[in-house]
Amino acid sequence: MRWLSKKQSFVILLAPTLILFTLFAVVPVGIACYYSFTNFTGIGSPTFVGLSNYMTLFKDKVFFLALKNTGIVLGVSAVTVIPLSFLLALLLDRAFPGTKLAKALNFSPNIIAPILVGLIWVFILDPGMGLVNALLRQLGMVSLQPEWIGGRTLTPYSVAFVYLWKVLGYNATIFMAAFKMIPGDIYEAASIDGAGGAKKLWYITIPMIKPTLLIVTILLITGVFKIFEIVVQLTAGGPNHLSELLVTYMYYMTFQSTKYGYGMSIAIVTFLLTAVFAVIYIGVTRERIGEE
Repeated sequence: MRWLSKKQSFVILLAPTLILFTLFAVVPVGIACYYSFTNFTGIGSPTFVGLSNYMTLFKDKVFFLALKNTGIVLGVSAVTVIPLSFLLALLLDRAFPGTKLAKALNFSPNIIAPILVGLIWVFILDPGMGLVNALLRQLGMVSLQPEWIGGRTLTPYSVAFVYLWKVLGYNATIFMAAFKMIPGDIYEAASIDGAGGAKKLWYITIPMIKPTLLIVTILLITGVFKIFEIVVQLTAGGPNHLSELLVTYMYYMTFQSTKYGYGMSIAIVTFLLTAVFAVIYIGVTRERIGEE
């Protein structure tokens, strides 16, 4: 490739990635956007209906319930997953007996298929036969039988908890990798200057892993908007759509109600919400990093 300029070589090397990204990311979004303006049912030819699906969407009470539930899961996950995974990473980053086993157990929930994760927690949280309520009954707390899953109030929080259990170890592993990238000389210099553990954490560790914190947060945002199998296994969105998230409601309208066009409008709104949250967070974070 000596006869090619540096710019041409860069384009050639990047082309396969761009082609694959276009085929498997851009094109599907474009197709979904097209169908969201039609009344396609999966059979026959689609008919263009303009903004009709979107106008129906913003009058749909179930959609707003799914949006609310998704917001609750996102909010609870944001205030639990990141701090707890960071603290877990700090703990596992220290040498102690059984460190390797602890790290393996820490990561193990992430390698379990989401549908199995949901199945595991059904046996734990089910109001009728779940282990939690069975334990409460054994302790004599018969009157205290919360509807952990399937009810209007607690289900989004239960979904957030199960999601926390699944991704906690994965995010902690990312943080541990970031800790390894911090030069040890900086900590040694801080120790010579008399800095304690708390000051090292606040003034060295946290500032130097901010790019990693950005990555973990973006993964969290996109991950919450993609929670599907866990909810399907826990509640299937029921009863009466009370525990729907945006992605499960999109699946229901598309494949069970065969309202393909309407389902695609939900998908596009979900995609836009994910993008907006991610872009806002990236912008705010970069601005703060720039100020520092």
